[in-house]
Amino acid sequence: MTYTDIRHELHNHPGISGDEHFAHDLIVERLAAARPDAVHSHVGGFGVVAVWGKDRSLPTIAIRGDIDALPSGHRCGHDGHTTILLQVAEMIGNRELPKKHNIILVFQPEEETGRGSQKMLDAGILQQYNIRAIYGFHNLPGFPLGTAILNYHTFAAASTGVIYHLVGRQTHASTPEKGINPGLAIAEIIYEFNRLNSPANAPDNNFRQSTLIGIRAGEEAFGTSAGEAELMYTLRAFTNTTMHQLIADTNTIVSVAAARHGLKVQHSLIDTFRATENHSLMVEQLEEALSDAGIPYRHILTPFRWSEDFANYLVSFPGAMFGIGSGEHQPELHHPEYDFPDDLILPAAQTIMAVIDAFKP
Repeated sequence: MTYTDIRHELHNHPGISGDEHFAHDLIVERLAAARPDAVHSHVGGFGVVAVWGKDRSLPTIAIRGDIDALPSGHRCGHDGHTTILLQVAEMIGNRELPKKHNIILVFQPEEETGRGSQKMLDAGILQQYNIRAIYGFHNLPGFPLGTAILNYHTFAAASTGVIYHLVGRQTHASTPEKGINPGLAIAEIIYEFNRLNSPANAPDNNFRQSTLIGIRAGEEAFGTSAGEAELMYTLRAFTNTTMHQLIADTNTIVSVAAARHGLKVQHSLIDTFRATENHSLMVEQLEEALSDAGIPYRHILTPFRWSEDFANYLVSFPGAMFGIGSGEHQPELHHPEYDFPDDLILPAAQTIMAVIDAFKP
């Protein structure tokens, strides 16, 4: 079976976050031929960790790829990422195994929901190794095929969904003054949230964005004044510090508006992602590895506004996230017509091998 065939098998059997059993079993089966010294299966759910090297105290480089799909299928290229890491595994297995350091490949589930990286860390396996560098990668439509995309600072934004539940009191629609209707509070909140958004020329470290996702208020009963509502937003920022402040500011806005109108309020965070704040030294080493291997690369001036479930690794280990161009005329990620280009599998695997080969313990 070629790697193109493997990618198509994964594409035809998408597993959404938390249900990646097909990918898990295929990964474990294919890894056997690459002769790793250890394969840890069912890590953090359906994750897999493959290790080359037996001395856990030795300096270690880790490469992470994601394996889950969207509910609409593989519209983000994780089938390609899995295939790339499997080809990297074969490349490692065909060489003399390292003696002075270890190599780890991390096949992570549940990236799309932002829960997988922490589950992998909570399993405790990665912490058993002396990881000196961890790298994550993602294919990037809109950039030349095979070109690496770097950023010394934040690669992808922090984001979180937030739901505010406003509770007032229903009453007859003819006497709204006898109830507590959340409508005016909602209007005030929407106005104030919009004022939080950064101007177009704001510095990257001050970028903040609130996007209205949905509103549910009252019910389809025209004799009843609404007594409850839910307000849903997605919040984004380019640094974790700015994100923490943004959440605090939105909570204050909602609390003040709710108190003014006599409403009770509850809130919850959904699909929370930290900002992927790269370690600059790791990006320098990445740049050097690519340059020595003759692999084209470029730096982006502004972080991507979408989020990536890699940041939790960067809290525990030095590392960086980078992109690999998947073609200038590719549909964007999550687009219904997006499909990972098979022509990227080999050059991406070669890029990752260049990073592994340049590892300096």
